Order: sequence, then C-alpha cells, then structure tokens
Amino acid sequence: MDWNEPAILMAVQPHGESGLVAQMFTRTYGRHAGFVSGGNGRRQKSLYQRGNLVQAAWRGRLSEQLGNFTCEPLGLRASDFLDDALRLDALSSAMTMLATTLPEREPHPNLYDATLAWLEGLSGPYWGETLVFLEVRLLEVLGFGLDLKSCAATGSTVDLDYISPRSGRAVSREAAEPYKDKLLRLPGFMVGKEETSLQAVYDGLQMTGYFFEKFIFHAQNKPLPEAHSRLTNRLQRELSKEATD
Repeated sequence: MDWNEPAILMAVQPHGESGLVAQMFTRTYGRHAGFVSGGNGRRQKSLYQRGNLVQAAWRGRLSEQLGNFTCEPLGLRASDFLDDALRLDALSSAMTMLATTLPEREPHPNLYDATLAWLEGLSGPYWGETLVFLEVRLLEVLGFGLDLKSCAATGSTVDLDYISPRSGRAVSREAAEPYKDKLLRLPGFMVGKEETSLQAVYDGLQMTGYFFEKFIFHAQNKPLPEAHSRLTNRLQRELSKEATD
C-alpha cells in the first residue's frame, strides 16, 4: 500500500543513528507514522520540524506496517517563528495536542483543513483565538464537544460568561454569580462577542486544557502535555507584563 499527498508534520522521534519516526497529519489518512531514513541528519533536519507542510510519500509492504516516508517541502513554517517565542510555543502546543490525541489512521478531513488554515494564519493577529477554536474542534472530534449555545441553568442565550467544568455547558453571568469561583471563564469571542485580547486567549486555552486533561489524559493516567502548559504559562507572563506597564 502506497500513498502520496500533502501532510502536516506533527511530531518526530529520533530512531537509530540518523533516522527518525515522523507523525504526519493528512487529509485522507489522518494521523500516520512512518520511518524517515536520514531525517535526523544535517541535510534533512530543517525539513522535519513540527508545523512544516510537506508532500509526503508513504510506502509499506503491508498497510499495518510502520512503513517509510520520503518528503518534499511545501511550506516550511517552523523557521518563520524562531524569533517569536509565543507563536513558537503555540505551534509546538498545537502539533503536540494533535499528535497525542488523534487516533492513528482515522481520517478527519475537516479538522485537517482547520489545522492547515490555522497554520496559514499563525503570523496574523488572531492566531490565539483561532487556536482555541481549533482545540474545541479537536475535543469534538474526540467525542467531548462543548455546548455553548445557551445557559445550562436558565436556557438564556445572552451574557454567557462561564462554562461548567462538570458538564461542558455555558453558564450565564447571572446564573453563575453564586458559584462563579468554581466555574471556568468562557472567552467572549467564542460566543459572538468582539473580544480579542491575550486574556481572552489565555482563558480559552485554560478552558480547553481543563477538558483535555479531564476527559483525555486523566483516563490514560497522563498529565496535560507540557507543550500546552508551557504556552499558557508564557501567556500568563505576558499578561503580568501588561499589568505592570
């Protein structure tokens, strides 16, 4: 079984003296692994970086085998953010979350398209908001969609400022008042408000991180990936800087 199509490189792991095992995200074949001979060598190392878009050719004698990748560059985005620690952390977090949660070889074309669109917009001003939406979509793909249409307590569709950590449903400001300290903040941009700020992005990633940890990683006796925590910690430091300026 052979295939050849564009792929997003999500993760790599050294294998042998200069080879590596690459995790690719493709539109047709989902998360797919393969061995790359020489991929960790000097000549090819820049190609096999997380977030790069490549034309990937996979070959294997049997479909269930690891198989081998050969790749050509289509868009080497990882190098664009070497001097931008925040976006580089965002890229690392997004690729890590996909690589550690998606079932192997299960196609999710809509999620692939959303991931590609996010990568293309990473240099723009709304990378954080769209990353939160991407993580919410990933939760849906994994069977843990959030319900943000109306308040869980009253049915109201206005002033949805919180989300229940138990049910994943939105809660209005009024209904949340008696116990808001026990709820998660729901960023306004997720419910149609014109709210774009680092604080809103931080709240959104704290929210999605909570549900990933509760529904996905806790069941596997694993912590939330360090790449996700590193991103939220960096956002927190940026917010602290803003507060003191």
